[in-house]
Amino acid sequence: MKNLPLQRASIEPRLDGIQRDLVLLERYSELAFKEFNDPVILDRTHLRLRFVLEGTYHIGAHILSRIPGGRFTEYREIAQKLGEYGIVPREFAQQKLVPMAGYRNRLTHLYAQVSVEELHEILKNHLGDVVFFIKRIKDVLEAPEKFGLTIE
Repeated sequence: MKNLPLQRASIEPRLDGIQRDLVLLERYSELAFKEFNDPVILDRTHLRLRFVLEGTYHIGAHILSRIPGGRFTEYREIAQKLGEYGIVPREFAQQKLVPMAGYRNRLTHLYAQVSVEELHEILKNHLGDVVFFIKRIKDVLEAPEKFGLTIE
């Protein structure tokens, strides 16, 4: 059975959305804590960060759906399998994407427990992880055959 090709039309709009959201989040990351601790900024940060993480895992799920054995049942498995199949380095998958999956779940289901300090710290120290993920996905789109994939 032949593998299904990656759908550029499924991946690229999500990448674009993630990059647009990152522009806003990077702007907020430059704010001092006192300025950041504003209800409007906090609401936007929470929503945009959740959208960034959702987009990241939707892209990962799409890629894994094209790989034999790429099945998963939760976001953490998407992260792990992206490392197993070389879409991202294994170490990056374990140390960055797996925790991001857990954080996505917190933002979605336990949002009342997410502190202002925590959000501020993530923006200050972890947006580069998303930038790295984007670069790796662009590498897959540019040369899918290196990953045993094709693209439409």
